[in-house]
This record gives sequence, C-alpha cells and structure tokens, in this order.
Amino acid sequence: MEVLKEKVEEEEEEAEREEAAVRAERGEKVVRPMEVRREEAPMTQEMLRDLEKKLSDIEMAIPEKLSTFTKDTIDISKLPLSYQSNTLKEEHLLQVADSFSRQYSHLCPDRVPLFLHPLNECEVPKFVSTTIRPTLMPYPELYNWDSCAQFVSDFLSMVPLPDPLKPPSHLYSPTTVLKYQEGNCFDFSTLLCSMLLGAGYDAYCVNGYGSQDMCQMDLTRDVCPLTVKHQEVVQEEEKVPPKKYAIKPPRDLTSKFQQEQETKKQEEIKAEEERRLREEEERLLDVEKAKTDPLHGLRVHSWVLVLSGKREVPESFFIDPFTARSYSTQDDHFLGIESLWNHKNYWVNMQDCWNCCKDLVFDLGDPVRWEYLLLGTEKSHLSLTEEEEDGLNDDDDMENLGKEDEDKSFDMPPSWVEQIEISPEAFETRCPNGKKVIQYKRVKLEKWAPYLNSNGLVCRLTTYEDLECTKTLEIKEWFQNREDMLELKHIDKSTGLNVDYFKPGHPQALRVHSYKSMQPETDRIMEFYDRARVDGLVKREETSKTMTEYYRGRSDFLSYRHVSFGDRVKKLSLNSAESNPRPIVKITERFARNPEQPADEDVAERVFLISEERIQLRYHCRDDHITASKREFLRRSEVNHKGNKIVMTPDMCISFEVEPTEHTKKLLYQYEAMMKLKNEEKLSRHQAWESELEVLEILKLREEEEEEHRLTISIYDTKRNGKSKEYREAMERVMHEEHLRQVEAQLDYLAPFLAQLPPSEKMTRWQAMRVKDECLSDFKQRLIDKANLIQARFEKETQELQKKQQWYQENQVTLTVEDEDLYLSYCSQAMFRIRILEQRLNRHKELAPLKYLALEEKLYKDPRLVEFMKVFV
Repeated sequence: MEVLKEKVEEEEEEAEREEAAVRAERGEKVVRPMEVRREEAPMTQEMLRDLEKKLSDIEMAIPEKLSTFTKDTIDISKLPLSYQSNTLKEEHLLQVADSFSRQYSHLCPDRVPLFLHPLNECEVPKFVSTTIRPTLMPYPELYNWDSCAQFVSDFLSMVPLPDPLKPPSHLYSPTTVLKYQEGNCFDFSTLLCSMLLGAGYDAYCVNGYGSQDMCQMDLTRDVCPLTVKHQEVVQEEEKVPPKKYAIKPPRDLTSKFQQEQETKKQEEIKAEEERRLREEEERLLDVEKAKTDPLHGLRVHSWVLVLSGKREVPESFFIDPFTARSYSTQDDHFLGIESLWNHKNYWVNMQDCWNCCKDLVFDLGDPVRWEYLLLGTEKSHLSLTEEEEDGLNDDDDMENLGKEDEDKSFDMPPSWVEQIEISPEAFETRCPNGKKVIQYKRVKLEKWAPYLNSNGLVCRLTTYEDLECTKTLEIKEWFQNREDMLELKHIDKSTGLNVDYFKPGHPQALRVHSYKSMQPETDRIMEFYDRARVDGLVKREETSKTMTEYYRGRSDFLSYRHVSFGDRVKKLSLNSAESNPRPIVKITERFARNPEQPADEDVAERVFLISEERIQLRYHCRDDHITASKREFLRRSEVNHKGNKIVMTPDMCISFEVEPTEHTKKLLYQYEAMMKLKNEEKLSRHQAWESELEVLEILKLREEEEEEHRLTISIYDTKRNGKSKEYREAMERVMHEEHLRQVEAQLDYLAPFLAQLPPSEKMTRWQAMRVKDECLSDFKQRLIDKANLIQARFEKETQELQKKQQWYQENQVTLTVEDEDLYLSYCSQAMFRIRILEQRLNRHKELAPLKYLALEEKLYKDPRLVEFMKVFV
C-alpha cells in the first residue's frame, strides 16, 4: 500500500513538471493561484524573515468566551443519528476529500489548507456540501433573495471567528444555528445558501478574504440604505414651437451690466459655498479615515455567490449574510476567494487574486479556472481546442482514465441536516429577543418584533449630525398593527416639525398630518384620502389666521376654499375654540369648470368680503375669449335712515361682462343673484365653522390615539385574539354538549327497570305492563321535579331582588353614586335571571306533555315490549 502511494505521488510530480513544461513552450507564464502581489516584487529570504517577524509581533486579544453559542453549550442528546455519525457514503466522501486535499497541498504548497470537512456540533467531521440543506420556506416573503438575506441578517446574531486568519474548526447545522440564533459568517452563509437553493437560485457558499469592516460587521462608515433617496426621473416638457403670427414679447429694458454683476456675485457666493463644503468633507474624511489594517487581505470571511441564469438573475453578484446587502463581483470589500461549494460539488479557485475579485471569471465549468472535487456536476465543461488537445500528453490521459471513471461513479451524499423549519412565532419575532440595533454612519437603526412594544413600534431610524452620534437631527419611526392606522412618524429635531403618515382606514380618512404642536389654531397641514370622504377633501392647510382647503371630485365643482380669520373677541369660557370661534373676515372659493353651463354663467372664483360687506364673482373664460366676466355686489342694510326697506338699487351691483345681455342688467336678476349669494355665504361660513370643529375633533382623537395606542389583532391569531379564543372555546363547549346529548339519547331508558326482573326468566305480560308503568311514572316525576326546581330558583331570585329593593328604599338618602350604580347593575342582572327562569318554566310546561307522549310512543314501539303491547291494545 505504501509503495502504491509513493508511486502515485511520483506520477503526480512528473505530471506537474510536464504540464509546466508544456505551458512554458506555449509562452504562458506559470503563476500559482493566490500569490497576491508577490509576483511583481520578488522577496528575498531576508524580506520574508522580516515579514514573518512583523506578523508575529501583531498580537490579537481574543476573548476566552466570545459567545454562549459553543459546542459545550449545545445539547446534543436530542439530535438525530445523522448528526452523531457518518454513513458509508459519507465516509467514502471524506476519504475522497482527504485525497483531494493532499494532492492540492502537494501541487500548491504556498496556499492555505482547504476548508473541506470541519466538525459539527457532535464533534463529527462532515463535508461542507452535505451541511447545506436546500429548503423552500412556506412563507411567500422568503421566496426572493433579498427577503431571505434580510431574514437571516435579522434573525441571527453575529459571532466573530475565533481566529480571523483561519476558517472555523466547527461548522454547525442550520437547524442548530436557527435554534440558538447565533453563528459566525460560515453559519450565516450556510443557512442563507440553503434557503436560496430551495427558492431556485444558483447559490454557493464562498470561503475567501474580506475587508475588516465586512468581517467585523462594522457599518459605522457605511451609509444606511434607508437614508438613500431614490432619484426621480424628471420628464422634460416638450417645447411648443412658436406660432408664426404670435405676439412678440415686450422688450427687455433691464441693464445687462447689472445682470452680469449679479450673476458674477451669485457665482462667487456659490463657489465659496462649494469650497466650504469641500473643506468640510475633506475634514470629515480625515476624521472618518480608518487606520491601516495590519491584517488586510488575510482576514477570512464567508459570503454567498449567486450566479446568473436561474430565477431570471441577469448578472452574478455577492451577498454579505451579515448585512443582507448585495455587492457586485467587482467590489473592493471582497479581496480573494479560496473555494466555493453548494449541495452538489466543491470548487477550488485556480485564478490569481492579485486584483481582488475583479478579474475572476465565475465559469465553474472551466477546469482551468476552477478545480472541482467530484466529476458529477451539473456545470458543463468547456470544450478544448485542437491545439490544446494536441498539447496534452496521451500517457497522462491513460493514467488518469481509471481515476476519472472511478470518480464518475460517485456523487454527493444527501445532506445529513434535518429539514429546516421556521415556526410562525420565530418568523414573526425575527430578531433575537425581539430587538436588534445596527449602527451606521451618523445613523442608528433599531428593529423590534411586532407586538413587542405596546405602541406597535417596529423600527426606528435616528439620524445624527456628528460622527459621535450625540446631536440628533431627525427620527423616523415605523409602526404596525395600529388601530389608528399610523404607519410612519417623522420628527425633525432641527425645525420641530412632526409628520405622521397613515394607511387607509383612519376614522377621519387622514393620510398625512404635518404639525409642530398639537394645540389648535397653529400651523399644520392635513392630507386626506378624498375617496373615503363624502366632501372630497384632499388637503387642509391651517395657520393662526387662515385655513385653506383643497377638494376633488365634488358635485358642486368646488376645488378650493381659503378662509381668513380676524382676532377673537375675548370671552371667559372653558373651551374658547368651540364656544367662541374666530371671526371670519374673508372667504375665497374657486370652482372647476362645469361643462353643462355656459362659461359666462359658470363661476370660477367667489370672494366673500364679510368685513367690507362685498361679494366678488369671477366667471370662467370662454375658449374664444382672452378675458372673463366679473361682477361685484355691495351689501347694504335692508332699511335706510328713514326706516324704509331697500330692495335693490343699480349701484349695489358693479359688473363687467364680455358679451352683455339684457336680462343680466335687470334689477330683478341682480336681486335674485344677491339673495342666492347671501344664502351661499351663510353656507360657506357654516362649512368653515364645521371645518374648525373637525380640526378640533381630529386633534382630540389623535391625542387619545397616542395615549391609548391600541393594536389590532387578526382573527386568525388565536394566541393574541381573546375574542377568537373565547369563540373557539364556546364552540368546543357546544360541540361537547351536543356529543353528550347524543350519548344520552343512545342510553337505554328501560335498563334500570329491566334490572329488577329475574335475569333468567322470560318476561310476562304483567311484568311488561309493570315496567312500562314504572318507566312512565319515573319520567313523570322527573318532569315535575324539574319544574319545581325552576320554580324554586325563580322564587329565590324574586325574594333576593325584593330584599335588595327594600334595602335601597331604606338607605336611598345616604347612598353614594357608586352604590347606586352597583344597585342598578344588580337589579338589571337579577331581572335578566328572573325573565330567563320564567321563560324556562313556561317552556318546560309546554314541552313536558309532549315529552311524556313521545316516551309512551317509544315504549309501545320498543322491540322488548311490542308483543305485549299488541296484546294489550
């Protein structure tokens, strides 16, 4: 056996030398993989010793116990047999892996050992590919790669590697990692890869090298994804070509010299501002600049590679399982790849990583770039050219033919991991203990599980002004399951502006509420779901002196209303806003075009100058006109100084009409129009007053909602929904009672009476008559006893109620309000019980004879008495 091994090693060395010679003849440069930045600057022995000395001086303070998630804290007593031992096929795979590792170490002595078969939680060596268990989760949210990565990132807590320069010695199963909700980067990647493979992605676990920030999950220099604003594409309006006979614009008489001086001044101010901002950014960059990592390029990290092709993935990309963020394969955070694997095979990277991962080609079917462990892989191999085929040694092909044939007959064993399951409770909780905090650059992100906070808070994003996160700029809070449909609260600390966003379903159809104070008659903006409101209100803007409302889809075509208020007259009242409303000075209303009316009669704008007693109207402009008709009414007192009633005078209406008509000049027409406008003015003032009351009602409702912050619970959530639980228990109780009735119906009603007869003798006619009479007599007595019992309970309840009423009459003067409420409650309940007992007694009296006759009929038809009953009849 030893002789055979030596012979194989000699043949491998000879094959390696011949391959190098062939490459040299072809003019190819022989470079071994992963010789990062060593080829261009060859080091001498002294330089190597100096490098080793510097690396040895680097001390790393590794805590003795990084986490509670260790092999000593895992309970392995309940793990299945596949966790604690290997099958014959797995043992064979380990032997193949050991042989592959020896050949790899012999051919590439300068590279680190491969990460092939670490120990699992039961101290049993398991091949890394068999640790992956492809599983499709039963939740639709976990069908896409981004949601799967976000779940893994939120659900697990990061545990750093014991040695940042080496892969871990243990690789736990995804089921154990889910149970304890902790793991290192390799545990994260294994779980995420299992979920992505189950969802149909072409995913792989990667063993490589990453930056310090990525390996330590340090996001303090990264921008939070929630703060990145998506750029909106602004569509440029097409310029209408000028008409040939268009009117020329007026001549510009402004001084061009002044314009140039003003432009020059603005440019100087802009340049100074840009210079200041640039200096500030450079200063911040110097502050944020991280220290040089002495282990740059040596820190081991694991992530997930998703290749293009399946699930309509257009381009291959990386996923960091710690942060759930996707990166391009050209990203600088990924410094090199040693190997990668999925549930079917294992590949070793044979490409040089001197330029990180930017030049890597992820064609796993190319054996020159990726060396595979097992031949049985779904990746198609590249076809060799004729020159390459001629350059290969025929003898080597003959020697390796037997090995290839042997490998072809071996495929990857099934995974030893149990089915990955995530309970609905764990899926809903997400974060460990229901909470997770992530620190970004000037941003702190906090996440909570639903229903963990009493106010429904599930996420909070706090933005700071400085890097030390001491000065708060703004706070964003996301809510779920709120009864008031509150979805997002945005608090700007610099301006004091609060903005609340609501989902559809608020009692007042509120959509957005912007305010600085909850006190009435302050600056605020309310936006509504106009389709959920009868009046079609879209937006309401309020200040201390004005209120502006915007409408949509109204039958009267009202689209805008602006109300100006005066100073309130001081009155002593508890609620001055309701009992002492602000005086209205001016009301401006605008209307959309009504196609059913002529433009000269369709009002476009209506202004009620209440303090000046004037009404101004502006009508819509016709399509073939350039100006619109206008009319103004002067409101005067209805009587003059002599006491005579004034109806209408020509000077009370001032009008400008584009095409005047005869009927509009008549005083009767003007009088009727003014009377109609007076009524509409009263209606507009009343609607403005109702709008003020509605604002007060909304503010009061919002204060109550913020104090109570009730949460809604789905009827399908049987654990939290008390009503659903009570209903289910009531249904189970009814079903149990129905079952007891069926069992009782199946009981033998003659059994107690037949037991009194001699067991061996045949029943005589006299005995049959006696059994029938005794059964009917006993049933009759039972009916009487039940009626007496109901009557006794009825009398007892009546007596207790009379005693309570007598006590109330005697102590009525000295009773408190609480005692009276208790007395009234008792009387109500007592009367309810008395009515129920009365109804039961009456119903029993009605059904008792029918039940007696039904039993008698059953006795006549009973097969044990039927022959005697016939003779008797």
